[in-house]
Amino acid sequence: MAGGYDDRDGHIWMDGKMIPWRDANVHILTHAMHYASSVFEGERAYNGKIFKSREHSERLKRSAEMIDFEIPYSIDELEAAKAEVLAASGLQDAYVRAIAWRGAGEDMGVASQKNPVRVAIAAWEWGAYYGDAKMKGAKLDISKWKRPSPETIPCHAKAAGLYMICTMSKHAAEANGCSDAMMFDHRGYVAEATGANIFFVKNGEVHTPDPDCFLNGITRQTVIGMLKDRGITVHERHIMPEELEGFEQCWLTGTAAEVTPVGQIGDYTFEVGALTRDIAESYEKLVRE
Repeated sequence: MAGGYDDRDGHIWMDGKMIPWRDANVHILTHAMHYASSVFEGERAYNGKIFKSREHSERLKRSAEMIDFEIPYSIDELEAAKAEVLAASGLQDAYVRAIAWRGAGEDMGVASQKNPVRVAIAAWEWGAYYGDAKMKGAKLDISKWKRPSPETIPCHAKAAGLYMICTMSKHAAEANGCSDAMMFDHRGYVAEATGANIFFVKNGEVHTPDPDCFLNGITRQTVIGMLKDRGITVHERHIMPEELEGFEQCWLTGTAAEVTPVGQIGDYTFEVGALTRDIAESYEKLVRE
């Protein structure tokens, strides 16, 4: 599949029907376009099966509730729709995007209670999110933007509007020759990358930020389980910026990122060590079981 995402062959599930890819459009006065009233999921299928599909569907429903709307489909209906989309794509390995949003309707101000909730699901081929970083480690910038306080945003929702500062941070990082940026939170603690959670290794133990003001990723939770199954101590805690110098290894986790080693964050460097390689390789095996 090639070309812009609006000009491709195939089909997209939209509001209960499979429609031609190029016809999957919305009106310019769609509420979500103006006020970010949208939630989404990024999922990956391996060998024709979406990894932890139901968990993603459940989170999509929760995210919608957190930003005050209800998705008009059950978990089972969403699961059936994703299976239909994946089958129609003809892909065994695919990225799957489910999105729900407030559409165009009678309201066009901040309030949108009268507007319909729309849902769509698409699938496409998407390779390694960070290119060849799985071999040599990704290079990260440090963002000037911080993850906001939970008192200011629904920080545990996978809501589209929360990614605005992530887009800005990633653009700035790419301009500096990096593939992504690490963000601090509103208190100055290490938080996450723009679309992935972060892990560090020191003296055989793993340290990862406490997700108290950002998304507790499904891949993050999977990897923590893998580490604990190996008897490795995992510290979920607040991490200060000055601690970066003492960490030996680092990796990112996310549906798109999978498990990606990090070689550098700002002026701090990390080795792509044995534990990082083991977790990355084991995760690749796990998702294909």
